[in-house]
Amino acid sequence: MLNAIGLQGIGVRRFIDERLPPLRDQRAVVIVNICGTTVHEYAELARILSDAPGVAALELNISCPNIKEGGITFGCSLQGAHDVVAAVRRATPLPVIPKLTPNVTDVASFARAAEEAGADAVSLVNTFLAMAIDVETRRPRLSNVFGGLSGPAIRPIAVRMVYECRQAVRIPIMGMGGIMTADDVVEFLIAGADAVQVGTANFVDPFIWPKLLDGLTAYLARHGHGAVRDIVGTVEIPDRSATTAPQRIST
Repeated sequence: MLNAIGLQGIGVRRFIDERLPPLRDQRAVVIVNICGTTVHEYAELARILSDAPGVAALELNISCPNIKEGGITFGCSLQGAHDVVAAVRRATPLPVIPKLTPNVTDVASFARAAEEAGADAVSLVNTFLAMAIDVETRRPRLSNVFGGLSGPAIRPIAVRMVYECRQAVRIPIMGMGGIMTADDVVEFLIAGADAVQVGTANFVDPFIWPKLLDGLTAYLARHGHGAVRDIVGTVEIPDRSATTAPQRIST
């Protein structure tokens, strides 16, 4: 899926007054995703939400490719990412979870910067910056020209980035990117994610969650594990130094 929706929201005050009470009544665990155009805005949002009963944690969107200010600007700068996380950390006692962009050369370095700034966890990855063109009109299909690519096409890259970050940080990781099946969930967990998020698949199947939970439960039982944590970060990487060079075949 390629989208340029941007960050749609009704504002923090209306969210607290109108959207949060029903979620609280349902005893939902609410992780609020926040975004600003300045470091101060991030910190102010964090301060306001800290006083709102029912907010469990804050996810900092420093990686949205569909807005012209803030967002990915912070997510593509090590110093910017550090500054945002540090400012929010000072403003709130709530768990702070920066959402990292894949549109960087070394995502693990951003995970380390977030950890050093006081993040309690990181979530990754957000969408990949992409473009589509209508060949008949020769115009971009999106009015924003660029958009965020999500779905199964990005999953192998996202899994690789989760694995790289697992080697770099000790804080929990929430992995995401193209999860459609229970096997996809397991793959992220084995790569090093402590939990997962599912986005695009909800557009395909709004009732996907019980299927994923049932499939994950069945996998754990089949392999003799009693909890999800038993498989987190258990990928076995072969010793490359022990491999031999491939032989050439003459014809």
